[in-house]
Amino acid sequence: MRVVALPEILAAIDEGEILAALEEGFRRFAAGEVDVMAIGHLGFASPPGDCHVKGACVRGDAVFVVKLATSFYRNPTHGLDSSNGFMAVVSATTGEVLAILHDRGRLTDLRTALAGTIAARLIAKPGASIFGIVGAGTQARLQAESIRRHLGIETLLVWARDSERAKAFAAELGGTAVPLDELCRRADVIVTTTPSTAPLITSDMVAPGTRIVAVGADAPGKCEIAPEVMARARIVADSVPQCVDHGDTSGAFRAGLVRESDILQLGALLEDPIGFADDEIVIADLTGVAIQDVQVAKTIWARLGETH
Repeated sequence: MRVVALPEILAAIDEGEILAALEEGFRRFAAGEVDVMAIGHLGFASPPGDCHVKGACVRGDAVFVVKLATSFYRNPTHGLDSSNGFMAVVSATTGEVLAILHDRGRLTDLRTALAGTIAARLIAKPGASIFGIVGAGTQARLQAESIRRHLGIETLLVWARDSERAKAFAAELGGTAVPLDELCRRADVIVTTTPSTAPLITSDMVAPGTRIVAVGADAPGKCEIAPEVMARARIVADSVPQCVDHGDTSGAFRAGLVRESDILQLGALLEDPIGFADDEIVIADLTGVAIQDVQVAKTIWARLGETH
């Protein structure tokens, strides 16, 4: 078994290659060609944090991947990264563990940010020029950098619960810290990245035509967008079963405001894009699917010169 340390992993990252691999993974997941294990989740209250275990295999692949990722939100106050973890690359023929990619959570952070970029490209209106980010943590930074780079959006608005942190984050990225209702009113594309357990974006903040990529609600109990907003929107899910279970969609689904059959699948839209009306509210609910971990790990594994 090979243990691959973070510096070697970082040297093997090709963002364009990973972006293409993620899109292909979403397509194959939507086509029913991916077997996904049940998600393992541990939540921690004090200090606040999460541990996720996810795994999947693309049918016919030589390897499958199981990932453990942690997020402890107060770590930066102690000089530590909020994310950590590893990905195991396993033979789909013998079950042998071929490698541990000790990425310390960086590949999870990267694949999450690139999924946000994929979703934003799908749902943004042509000519979108103002980007709003809700949150000021690691994923907020990665989403802001990736979406601005790939969509060519320069104007950045920022909101976070800690207004001083929001101002510092905005200044560092060349943006402006604003109240949340102003951000929702002005932004062409909004990305939510917090671990909130109560809705931040409420129905009175959301006008027709709003486009949101919701990233933070990736575990039971988390919620960034009010069910009433979800009920007004066309919902695009990375995984319909996951989103009705614990994404921002879940509250509206449990309340009977959203039907599972009405939810669009991200991978299906990549395969066969549709147009959205200018006045439609469109929300991409991204809970994080194990196919993302498979695709990013396979890409790194192949660039390290390994294919099985």
